Amino acid sequence: MVGTAPESGVTTTISAPIVPVTVRLLDKNGHVARAANGTRLILRAGSSLNRAVVNSPIFQPFVYTSGIGQFNDQMQRAEFWDRIGHEEEGGNWHTLLSPSVKMGRTMDIPYGFWHYALYDDGSIAFFLVDANTFVGLLFPPTYPVDNTTVIGAAELAGDITTHDISTFLVNNVYLYDGTVAKCCILGFHEYDIEPGVPSNGNLPRLYVMNFSSWVSPGLFGNGAADVNPLSHELAETFNDPFTNNQTPWWLSVDPVSGNGQCQNVMEVGDVVEVLTALPIFGVPMNGRTYHVQNEALLPWFEFQSPSSAHLAAYSFPDEDTLLSLSPGPLHAGCKP
Repeated sequence: MVGTAPESGVTTTISAPIVPVTVRLLDKNGHVARAANGTRLILRAGSSLNRAVVNSPIFQPFVYTSGIGQFNDQMQRAEFWDRIGHEEEGGNWHTLLSPSVKMGRTMDIPYGFWHYALYDDGSIAFFLVDANTFVGLLFPPTYPVDNTTVIGAAELAGDITTHDISTFLVNNVYLYDGTVAKCCILGFHEYDIEPGVPSNGNLPRLYVMNFSSWVSPGLFGNGAADVNPLSHELAETFNDPFTNNQTPWWLSVDPVSGNGQCQNVMEVGDVVEVLTALPIFGVPMNGRTYHVQNEALLPWFEFQSPSSAHLAAYSFPDEDTLLSLSPGPLHAGCKP
């Protein structure tokens, strides 16, 4: 996981560069496409959006039942509550993110791999982009890294390093898997691995990152908006930075829709994203209400009963989101 051991009493601060990404949809001739009303199909992660992200509870302190702090810091404190020295006892264990907005990058989506929607007033509501195409334009395809992709350019410019947790921020750009019927991916967390160089002893270099979309309100029925995808991806990064933090097989099923997740890794957001009830937690601060996702805590994955987390909870920040454990023990593929 991210940070130092809970018993250390140490505050760890990690650089968190934010790379705004402008997405342009191209026509058959390779030019920026236009909607039927003439609107150029460009969505920018501009300065006002960047400010809103930096001012969000992801990077600014808020009051939770576990204490005052950033969203991911307090999530960790809640799940390791039995192992930390608390404030009244002199404890100072925190894991903090220090955000900085970096140079914007541009991604051009070729014709045939995108769709779009407009609001009634003719402005752009969102883009839908083929996931494989997007990933190919995001990650460097060659060794050594070159600057033909968004991440490659940021790495070569020094805007992101192997000491950071980096965010590539887009504005209402969602991904689909092959067909638009398999939509929508609002974000993911991953890492880019590059070969070592003499200055680091020729060890592999891992750039921990996430792609997250800002979401305008009202586009999703579950209440997802603004930094909801970013809260999901960074919470999972804190708990599973290299996407391989194995757990016993777990099953999360929504009793209303029947949709579910079956996994054996510690993806704390995936447990909750399938739920109809209480997936979103509202945080009023800095002139707006942000919508972070509730997350599953470590004791849920450990099948602890009772939970050793703060308030004996299985979820954060809303302790009522997960009130019971996954069925278990389960075999591979969540088979009984």
